[in-house]
This record gives sequence, C-alpha cells and structure tokens, in this order.
Amino acid sequence: MAYVGIVLISHSPKIVDGTKDMIRQVIKDVPIETAGGTDENAVGTSIEKIQQAIDRANNGQGVLVFYDIGSAQMNAEMAAEMTEAVDVRIMEAPLVEGAYVAAVESGMAKNIKEVADAVTKAFS
Repeated sequence: MAYVGIVLISHSPKIVDGTKDMIRQVIKDVPIETAGGTDENAVGTSIEKIQQAIDRANNGQGVLVFYDIGSAQMNAEMAAEMTEAVDVRIMEAPLVEGAYVAAVESGMAKNIKEVADAVTKAFS
C-alpha cells in the first residue's frame, strides 16, 4: 500500500532522528525521511539533503514537509521546487506534533489533501 510520505527538517540531525524514532514506535509503514543539519552535519539545513529526503519519501502519494525554524522553510520551498515529486506540501505546523498527526493520518491510507487538512485543523 502506498502512503503519503513525510519529511522532517531541522537544523539539528538529533531532533529529526528523535522525532522519527518517536513516530516509528507506533507508525511503522508510512515513509518518513529526515534532513537534519548541513551536508557536514553541522547546525543548519541543506537544500540537497532536503531534496533527497523528499525524493525518498515520495511513493506516488505526495509528501508533507515539516520544518523547525528560520531558513529551513526557505530551503524546504526551494527543494520542493527542484524535486520530481508530484505533490509536495510545506506544512505550517509544529515539527514533532504535526509530523505525528500526519503519520497517523497517512497510516490510515488517507490521501495527501486529507492528511494535510487534518494537520492544519489540529493546529489552527
């Protein structure tokens, strides 16, 4: 079964790795990819890492992208423009909580609009 994919972006690799680990405790099948830190794993973000994570998370159902602060949003937007994924949506929701809600909704085989709407509703 194909699910909506999720990408977690943070200036810290530990934050996205921990978030993914927490979600994996309850949601096993949804594609979740991380893009934490720069290409050298320093604090920051990398457009290339984000783009690769989007491509890996995409299995034809689209990808929701969650980010932490500052330049992560700008880099996520640029990476989304450069990717071949059909439908990539940058979400305005808390990184941990938003990604968790998205994973639960995606795990119920909802489409990208339904998953994105559930996340938006949860945090508006």
